[in-house]
Amino acid sequence: MEDLAPLSARSVMLSLLLGSHPDRMSAAELVRAGEHFGIPAATARVALTRAVAAGDLERDAGDYVLGARLAARQRRQDEAVLDAETGWDGGWEMAVVVVAGRTGAERAALRDRLASYRLAELREGVWTRPANLRRAREYADDEVLSTFRVTPDEDPVALAARLWDLGAWAAEGRALLARLAATPEPAARLAVAAHVVRHLAADPLLPAALLPAGWPAGEMRTAYAGYQDELRSLSVGVR
Repeated sequence: MEDLAPLSARSVMLSLLLGSHPDRMSAAELVRAGEHFGIPAATARVALTRAVAAGDLERDAGDYVLGARLAARQRRQDEAVLDAETGWDGGWEMAVVVVAGRTGAERAALRDRLASYRLAELREGVWTRPANLRRAREYADDEVLSTFRVTPDEDPVALAARLWDLGAWAAEGRALLARLAATPEPAARLAVAAHVVRHLAADPLLPAALLPAGWPAGEMRTAYAGYQDELRSLSVGVR
């Protein structure tokens, strides 16, 4: 796989709050933690100022906390790391777009929203996935959609393979696991870990019966949880 570029100073600051789950961190704590990743103190302070200006971080009683957008991203990130599968009875969720005449921006926003719920597009305007997740189907409230619970006639293993490129996802996951295990240097390790959690966010979270053998998602979640422990230890050490 290609070399992963090191994270920017701003991304390092955000990753410390996104990945380690402290309630808050002071500027001094973030600056000291940043030095562990090779970020000079002055550069870290500038990055924090810009993150606040962009709404990525907020100040609260002198500390830094995640802004609303990144707090929502953290919730999605946590969902990606957790095993969200429940018992599966063979049913599928389906959402069908029933309102025409929307702008390109509106269509793109809806696509992103449905994808965030781990649905895949079967054909234009028709989205589906196995009904095996604990999360609420909040997308069903969208007035441009009609939603259904269905059971496909097609073989579900073949259907899942048609909706998601499972082989490519698994190959990338295995490569990231190997890279994380082989990367001791802190800044490079943080960059790999960030890529791991982004990859987990694209895990379709399918029932085990629909997955190819050797699916690496569980091992990736374990590895990322271990890295979160590293970040938590670091944040405690700088307090």
